[in-house]
Amino acid sequence: MSTVHFIFATLLAILISSTGDVVMAQEGPIPPFKDDLFSSYKVLKSDDGGAYEVMDYNELRDINERDQEPERRVRGAYVDLSVRRSQENETLTLGSRNVDVTRVGPSSGERFAVIFIHGRGGDRRLGVNDYSFGGNFNRLKNLSARNGGTYYSVSVKSFDEKGAADVGALVRYAFEQSGGRPVILACASMGGIICQNIVRDRETVRYLGGMVLLGGPPDAGLAGTPYAKLKLPIYFGHGSADSVYKAEDQEKIFRGLRASNYPARFSLFQTGGHGTPIRMVDWRKVLNFVLTARN
Repeated sequence: MSTVHFIFATLLAILISSTGDVVMAQEGPIPPFKDDLFSSYKVLKSDDGGAYEVMDYNELRDINERDQEPERRVRGAYVDLSVRRSQENETLTLGSRNVDVTRVGPSSGERFAVIFIHGRGGDRRLGVNDYSFGGNFNRLKNLSARNGGTYYSVSVKSFDEKGAADVGALVRYAFEQSGGRPVILACASMGGIICQNIVRDRETVRYLGGMVLLGGPPDAGLAGTPYAKLKLPIYFGHGSADSVYKAEDQEKIFRGLRASNYPARFSLFQTGGHGTPIRMVDWRKVLNFVLTARN
């Protein structure tokens, strides 16, 4: 049986810019939050009905001008620290497993949940750092908590089956705490190895509502996994100049899925490196896609 999805009614928001121009917002249940700063980037190329997009990225503009201290501290306009009031560090005991997380949002009854998996050398602090990666984690925290969702940033002990089992236990926990509403698993960089394990776990995929892969390793067998057989949505974000995992290898996986009309989206950040998708992905766009995609 496939995951029970909590599908929100699609909303069409109309934004009025400061100049008086009317701008059509991204369709979906998540309303705008700092869209003028995070959602206004130019699409250089679009095909497959908008499922594939090449996004404009410029290091001088998107790092040096956006950050007060490049790659260390974003300018204040990009963050809203009031979300820290709903942020807690926790060690969850899930059966025989202890999983360290930082939770943002309610501990139960959430409308959806997002679980972020860091890459090599990270821990739960990375995914809740308000100022690094251009303030993008602060926006994700706000988009989740302001809309009745819960965001978990996890400390992964190892990028193997044991680490994946810890994350799988958290996925089930989040699903049960929410009463069966969507759980979105987002894996960045080497954290993608965790996602590769999870998509092959027939039990855990029943509790998932979607997946986000940011600069991760390609999974040649993804299309044949229990996750893919349930047609659960996948959002890919990748830098075109990623020197760790080649963009064309990940794009090949995406194209293979789309050949069977799979619910997948791909954002390629032109000239972007390995960490670019974590900084530049439009989380409102991602959440609205995953939460409205149908089996």
